[in-house]
Amino acid sequence: MEDLRVFNSKEINRNSLKDLKSLYEVQFENIENDIKKIIFDVKNEGDKALIRYTKKFDNVKLDLADLKVKKSEIDDAYSSIDEKLLKAIQFSKRNLIKFHTAQLKKEWNINIIEGVNAGQIYRSIDSVGIYVPGGKAIYPSTVLMACAPASVVGVDKITICSPPQKNGSIAPEILVAANEFNIENICKIGGAQAIAAMAYGTETILPVQKVIGPGNKWVNTAKQLLSKIIAIDNPAGPSDILIIADKYANYEYVILDFISQIEHDPDNIGIIVSDSNELIKSITSNINSFIEKAKRKDIIKKALKNSFIVKADNLDDCIRISNLIAPEHLEIQTKNPREILAEIYNAGAIFLGQYTPVPLGDYSAGTNHILPTGGYAKTYSGLNIYDFIKIIDVLECTEQGLYELSDSAITFSKFENLNSHGDAIKGRLKDKK
Repeated sequence: MEDLRVFNSKEINRNSLKDLKSLYEVQFENIENDIKKIIFDVKNEGDKALIRYTKKFDNVKLDLADLKVKKSEIDDAYSSIDEKLLKAIQFSKRNLIKFHTAQLKKEWNINIIEGVNAGQIYRSIDSVGIYVPGGKAIYPSTVLMACAPASVVGVDKITICSPPQKNGSIAPEILVAANEFNIENICKIGGAQAIAAMAYGTETILPVQKVIGPGNKWVNTAKQLLSKIIAIDNPAGPSDILIIADKYANYEYVILDFISQIEHDPDNIGIIVSDSNELIKSITSNINSFIEKAKRKDIIKKALKNSFIVKADNLDDCIRISNLIAPEHLEIQTKNPREILAEIYNAGAIFLGQYTPVPLGDYSAGTNHILPTGGYAKTYSGLNIYDFIKIIDVLECTEQGLYELSDSAITFSKFENLNSHGDAIKGRLKDKK
């Protein structure tokens, strides 16, 4: 096993980050042309292409009648799911609904000036497609994270696509999580072909207005390529975590949390930033023993090659590096984490203190785990209700309000040589006289 690399903070800047790891680039590699072919085929052949690509990529032979999950399959799922997991799903759902409901704002309006009333109303997107990974692992938590904000704002039509298992079914845990939100349109399709199907529609799958949800590089590349056809959520790449830790941090907690977020995939990235030589020494001396005990140690060892520790001069230096990297998950394990929080500007989600490991947010706390990766937290937010809402401005003027605004608006229209804009106002002023 390779040792975890340790860098001095003076080596960390915008340019050196690209050498350490391509944090700012989704790893599309050389698959774009292949994905364009998949998109073309799904657009033109519909379900026939979905059947063919499911056989090719998932090694599962489906009939046309099998593409959409039947109600009987959902009923059977409740019979086979572990009762404790079912309760965990329902507990997480309640917390997610509570958290995302708190994000709702009342429609509002104000008087700008005499006779001019302006405000905003909120309307949900009509239809949304949710992609749920299901190849290497089963993620009912992703279903909950995506469905909760959509249901809170009242999205009318939700379609879920997830790759089938080798037996041609979707995992019962995914079906149960979806059914907890009364979702009926669940399709056994994965990969780029699923994104194309939700974008263009097929005989079985209705087209949607927006697609959200995490996936591998094939899925994310397809979302990027189809973003002119459908809206998509934040760009996604390998998952990452950054932990700011000072001398008061428990090195075992830091190691456990670090490992927990790189066990997903060999491309995942873990970063620890600390101003304590003693803490760094404790981590580097003990991390291998923790990894050897992990069930997914082979994946963790590969992800370790992407990961590193940064020795910072002080906590201000830790903050600088964190804001530069803009991690998907940021843990602050310091004596006074809220003092650090005040200086953090770039992060997908933040976890404060030694008793707040990221997995609580991944599953049960109510916060959302669908987050921007690869440095995109500089410009994107994690999934929330506003990913499913259109905010519409509303303006209402009285005759007096028209008069109060007219001079300014007509002046702009003349300058921009849009004279008919001004005429639309002048015509009403004429009637007023």
